[in-house]
Amino acid sequence: MKRIELLGCPLDIATLAETVGKLSVRIANRQFTQHVVVNVAKLVNFQTDVALAQSVRECDVINVDGMGVVWGARLLGYDVAERVAGIDLFQALLQVSASHGYPVFFLGATDEVVRHAVERCVACFHGLRIAGYHHGYFGDDEQAVVDMIRQSGARLLFVAMSSPKKENFINRWKSALHVDFVMGVGGSFDVMAGKVKRAPLWMQRCGLEWFYRVIQEPRRMWKRYLVTNCKFVWMLGMACITPRRH
Repeated sequence: MKRIELLGCPLDIATLAETVGKLSVRIANRQFTQHVVVNVAKLVNFQTDVALAQSVRECDVINVDGMGVVWGARLLGYDVAERVAGIDLFQALLQVSASHGYPVFFLGATDEVVRHAVERCVACFHGLRIAGYHHGYFGDDEQAVVDMIRQSGARLLFVAMSSPKKENFINRWKSALHVDFVMGVGGSFDVMAGKVKRAPLWMQRCGLEWFYRVIQEPRRMWKRYLVTNCKFVWMLGMACITPRRH
């Protein structure tokens, strides 16, 4: 797995299969792994959000998520074969957990959504062991939630909260969680619970998954994607005309 830096942000270049293979070995060996995926919005915010940048840099595996990042990296001369979408990795690791009997903990979303996500995942992944789950609206009472996760015996923790809240929560508490693997999964619980539909495959491949999300949640998403996408294009343009240091 090769690590590069794109616009100052570290990224690991790997396919989904390569990533699952590496993480499976680390989990089996009980080697703690802090994971993150980076999309266009996160890459843009990385430039100005010091806490987020630190949380990303301290991760053991940093995957490219979002075709915009893939295309941007290719434009700047990096050989990136594919994106590793957070939800695809999430589902792949649920299958690994079900196959090996690893207990998992779901943290995030509303109480109703996380409960439905757990129910559907148990139905989809035969043998999946749920160590526990909790909604993501716990305010300042983080210590109690961390204690619950630690006492649950979970080996994998999936955190479905907004960015940068989830990245900073994970980085702040990683040594107290006592899990083998932790990653932020964004809106994956909403998808698994059936609250939000994922974009058709052709839109995913064309880099239009963000547009599909805007269609479903226009009031919440349009400004975020308009601003970050425009900033990203400007950043790439500046990177293209700026001589690289050798």
